[in-house]
Amino acid sequence: MSSAHSAVPTAGSVPSPSSTFSPVSSSAPSASAASSAGAAPTITELLEFVRRTARNEALIASLPLDPEGRTWIRLDGPGGSEAWLIGWPPGTGTGWHDHADSIGAFTTAAGALKEHSLAVRLPTDGWKTLELTDGVDRSRELATGQGRAFGQNHVHEVLNESEDVHAVSVHAYYPPLPRIRRFSRTGAVLRLEQTESPGDWQ
Repeated sequence: MSSAHSAVPTAGSVPSPSSTFSPVSSSAPSASAASSAGAAPTITELLEFVRRTARNEALIASLPLDPEGRTWIRLDGPGGSEAWLIGWPPGTGTGWHDHADSIGAFTTAAGALKEHSLAVRLPTDGWKTLELTDGVDRSRELATGQGRAFGQNHVHEVLNESEDVHAVSVHAYYPPLPRIRRFSRTGAVLRLEQTESPGDWQ
């Protein structure tokens, strides 16, 4: 990520140049040991990593919180994964997005987050609008200590719905995110708005 522009990481995600985002550090001490040498981390290992990291009270307390925008610290994830500690001011969210071919996990370390997701695999390319069928919407509350893992092409948005309490979360993705697609939604219609590459958030 670059401090040259504003950006917002998704929960289970990374920065978006369309929102306020305050980078704290591009490098932070590792919050865990890597997976065994040469082995790609599994979804289970990513979830274990974010849960373990979320219990590191000193690390969580080291993240400065800004009432005007998100803050982040990049972490050393297991097995070469991309990992982030993210602060969420009250009332903020990621917007709808996916993580391309990366698997991932995230856990709430402080406060509470809500995730809305779609139980559908979107086409990879070649479309601008898509009408969603009934029954694909899922929602879950993630209180402090609760998290989730997800597979490739997971479409979701994450929100801090509190009016006065910051949330903090830990995220990990493998392989490091090759791209993020961002969507807008009106009723049952999902529209592809932007595709970001690592150069947009590194």
